[in-house]
Amino acid sequence: MDAQTLPSPLTAPSPHTLGSHTAERSTVPGSVCNQSKLPSAASEALELVCQRAPSPDKLPSAPSSQIIVVGFVGGFVSPHDLHHPENLFAPYLHEHYGDELHARTFSNHDAKDALSYVRRLLDENHDGVVSNQEKKNARIIIYGHSWGASETAAFARELGRLQIPVLLTIQIDIIVKPGQKPTIISPNVAEAINFYQQHGPLHGRPMIVASNPAKTTILGNNLMDYSHTRVKTSNYSWFVRTFNQPHHEIENDPLMWNRIASLIDATVTHPAHLDQPQSALPANSLQTLSPASSGQPNL
Repeated sequence: MDAQTLPSPLTAPSPHTLGSHTAERSTVPGSVCNQSKLPSAASEALELVCQRAPSPDKLPSAPSSQIIVVGFVGGFVSPHDLHHPENLFAPYLHEHYGDELHARTFSNHDAKDALSYVRRLLDENHDGVVSNQEKKNARIIIYGHSWGASETAAFARELGRLQIPVLLTIQIDIIVKPGQKPTIISPNVAEAINFYQQHGPLHGRPMIVASNPAKTTILGNNLMDYSHTRVKTSNYSWFVRTFNQPHHEIENDPLMWNRIASLIDATVTHPAHLDQPQSALPANSLQTLSPASSGQPNL
């Protein structure tokens, strides 16, 4: 299936246009939630997300008013392929929170570009250097699916090497990239969550753990069960639907994306909770969610 890219303003801007921190918010004509040209299954993945109440005009004040969200797509998927809901979620976040939140998706092979993007945004005085104070002020969230979930943990670890903190990592059906250890969350991450399924040739890792539980809270290792309720995957090829459907059912699951939206909302609108002492869930803490479940799951 060919990649589909919508015309501006929905298409993500080039990182080279962000030197002045230009706002990345989509306008109404390119709204993710009101765009009839999107692949139906991909847009339906965000159906519950799009029903969420609008965000307040202003996010709570913090040392840095800027929130940076980085997403990584799986496999060899382009970050401009709108058949994948990960690539729709970033512009949704622009629409929902406005100019104080920057979000962009990357290929899981483009970590260097993602790092340049983050460093450029953190460099608030545009002197070409990210100072210790600018690092301390960082408010970063990372999410990804499949190999992108593996890159999520690796990218957070690289930020930690640079002494840049991360508020939240979200991993969806982790498929381990060679040379990476995506189930071990680095101590610069405040909170982390894992969603996975257990069927098909590609299925996610069931457990993430904190390398330092005193620094990182594992919010949950959440088993998504599609045995009885199917999720629409018509945005993918016949081959994918036939041989690897569960790995893409979780990618398209509206319940999971709505829960992710709730986690991000709690993180960006209540930053003060990150200043409180945190304790991780037990390493064997597993929870099962189903697309057929009613209401919001408790994590």
